[in-house]
Amino acid sequence: MKVGEASVPRLSPYKETLAWLYGLQRFGIKLGLENIQRLIAALQVELGDGRVIHVAGTNGKGSVCAMIDSILRARKYRTGLFTSPHLVTFRERIRVNGEMISEEAVAKGLTTIRDLVRDWDPHPTFFEITTALALKHFSNAKIDIVILETGLGGRLDATNAVQPNVSIITPIELDHQQWLGDTIEKIATEKAGVIKPKIPVVAAAQPSDAEKVIHAQAAECEAPLQFVHDAYHKSRVGLPGEHQKQNAALAIAALRAAKIDIDDSSIANGLSSVDWPARFQHWDDRIVIDGAHNPAAARVLAQTWRETFGDQRASLILAILSDKDLPGICAALAPIAAYVLLPKIRSERAVSPDDLAKVLSVKSPSLPYSITASIDEALAKAQSRPAPILITGSLHFAGEVLACLHGEPAAFEECAQ
Repeated sequence: MKVGEASVPRLSPYKETLAWLYGLQRFGIKLGLENIQRLIAALQVELGDGRVIHVAGTNGKGSVCAMIDSILRARKYRTGLFTSPHLVTFRERIRVNGEMISEEAVAKGLTTIRDLVRDWDPHPTFFEITTALALKHFSNAKIDIVILETGLGGRLDATNAVQPNVSIITPIELDHQQWLGDTIEKIATEKAGVIKPKIPVVAAAQPSDAEKVIHAQAAECEAPLQFVHDAYHKSRVGLPGEHQKQNAALAIAALRAAKIDIDDSSIANGLSSVDWPARFQHWDDRIVIDGAHNPAAARVLAQTWRETFGDQRASLILAILSDKDLPGICAALAPIAAYVLLPKIRSERAVSPDDLAKVLSVKSPSLPYSITASIDEALAKAQSRPAPILITGSLHFAGEVLACLHGEPAAFEECAQ
């Protein structure tokens, strides 16, 4: 280095390869299986005798995955869990036996994939490469059972390149319409694409249009089909809300459909100890954080709030991504809000507080609100009021809040998947 020349600190291998991965967002979302199949073959991914549980749906996928993983680990299975999006750190997406993938493994895996795909045309997307990274990590770790959550849809989602032992479909609602279609029937058609010939499928209770599509696809594939309508009440579920008891029943039914050996003790221990942040998460005695990001999830959140707080209304801190149903989410949350704070957040995909205020004013003109310059300011204003605090509107926002509360730097900007 020359005298007087400023030194530029180099990124760690982990941060450098992750920056490359996030740079792939310029390729956008490209649904299809060709690239992921090519990646799996080139990386020589081999799950051996490992069984696979594949989870699709609109709401509740992550919770069901977490419950299955927790039950299986209580039964001493060696598990691989792949979910998205992450909240605070990318490493949350890929876990072996509950432990996040290490920075070293991310850097090594992404370096291998980067060298492999350098000249590919079309170039693999962020989610395709993340899926391949997870599958290779599980292959190396000699997993007993892999749990895969779809990123977007099902039929053409990268996770659908893996043959499962059971397919799960959580409740289907309107979301990601620009990719999956503008009706429940169209969205259900994409989600039901995870159903494979002769492989059992277990589904939550569905809107009638979705149920018809799932029935038809299962019949065409000669796949044994079970709808789960009852909730689980035999023991405590660690995630709050009646809907989580329904998710628990779905998780148990799927494990049994796959003929995976579980017992009442592993079910009880797994469900009581399940930990899945930003799902009606009690940060402290006053603050609840939830990632509800569509009207159906917001309605479930409002019901869970009433189950917990009765008629007491919240100081609501709200931020929503611009491609979501803003009026629907606001309409669902307004009845449980006493006051709304609209902070400016880091995500470029978030609707501006001013625009969100306009929607809120139309849906609930008598509901007071204020715009804040930051999450810290919104929290301070909410804590100055006597009401309990609800932070919601997006998993991305929930992650930013958790990073703020933990005093950690915000993660790289998140993509749709």
